[in-house]
Amino acid sequence: MTDDISGLLKRLAVQDRAALGLLYSSAAPKLMGLLTRMLGDRAEAEDALQEVMIRLWQRAATYDPQKGSGMGWICAIARNHALDRLRARPAARGHRVVSGGEGDMDVLDLVADPAMGVEDQTMLRARMQAVVACFEELPADRARAVRGAYLMGLSYHDLAAQFDVPLNTMRTWLRRSLISLRECLDR
Repeated sequence: MTDDISGLLKRLAVQDRAALGLLYSSAAPKLMGLLTRMLGDRAEAEDALQEVMIRLWQRAATYDPQKGSGMGWICAIARNHALDRLRARPAARGHRVVSGGEGDMDVLDLVADPAMGVEDQTMLRARMQAVVACFEELPADRARAVRGAYLMGLSYHDLAAQFDVPLNTMRTWLRRSLISLRECLDR
């Protein structure tokens, strides 16, 4: 499927309308799941999906297969769009603001899907507890940097400035932290 998505993105880059329909058919279910989980509202996720497809149409020429898979690229665009929508929400709507500080985030409350069954919710909660435990094994500054990058959508540049480290050091921190998290979760 990854090769198919990359090929469709190449076709999209030259404004091939048929490719847009094929891309939608191939990627929409995964993107819809991602957006619904992040936004917590199916109707808003449907709107966001349409906006993501427009962004893909406009930005397909910037996709570089040497930097990653097509599906990874479109998921990153969808994730960033969802983060933009979450940031635009007024705090009064009852959504918790996720911050990079220690103890400011209750990840377990952010992931539960009310449409899931009890067994699935229990398994997901156990997995998220494992993620939280693995985060606690990281040095505090590395954990805050990962949260900033992947939960708050901060750029490498912003994080490097925030932690007063060179840009390449921040990239190394994030890459090594993700490897450590993966190894911890695989135990």
